Amino acid sequence: MDLKDYIRSIPDYPKKGILFRDITTLIKDEKAFSETINLIVERSKEFKVDKIAAIESRGFVFASAVSYLIKKPFIMLRKKNKLPAETYSTDFQLEYGTATIEVHKDSIEKKDSVLIIDDLIATGGTAEAAAKLVKMSEGNVAGFIFVINLFDLGGSDNLKKKGYKVENLIDFPGH
Repeated sequence: MDLKDYIRSIPDYPKKGILFRDITTLIKDEKAFSETINLIVERSKEFKVDKIAAIESRGFVFASAVSYLIKKPFIMLRKKNKLPAETYSTDFQLEYGTATIEVHKDSIEKKDSVLIIDDLIATGGTAEAAAKLVKMSEGNVAGFIFVINLFDLGGSDNLKKKGYKVENLIDFPGH
């Protein structure tokens, strides 16, 4: 199964010049979604993992299923002011603006090995912010798994240059 066939591309969304890779067409197909989850589970075996973390919101779709299947706790990295307890917080740059993500301070324990899963990597700003939250929590980043890598935007390569292990299922150009 070629998962690329299940990704819809939408030009000029969310703003002019962005070619948005839409995963809703992948997750609405039960066979493509199952194959995606199975591939992530298989790739996760290459990492030492105590916990799974995902970036709001599309990362939750994949990571919660993987967390359930490999029987590891699931940690939500959420947008600012969405978590009710005490949090660590970090700001980061997106290719089309800025944002903030947070994690509960009691979600990750010292030396936990955390695998971060997300739907897509572009420039890598969100992924680096997620890694920063894990480190602020005194955990270790086991690595990253992305469904889609927008290879020409360099995020995956930047993470690798910083010493992170990175896996992805699909490569697309970003524009």
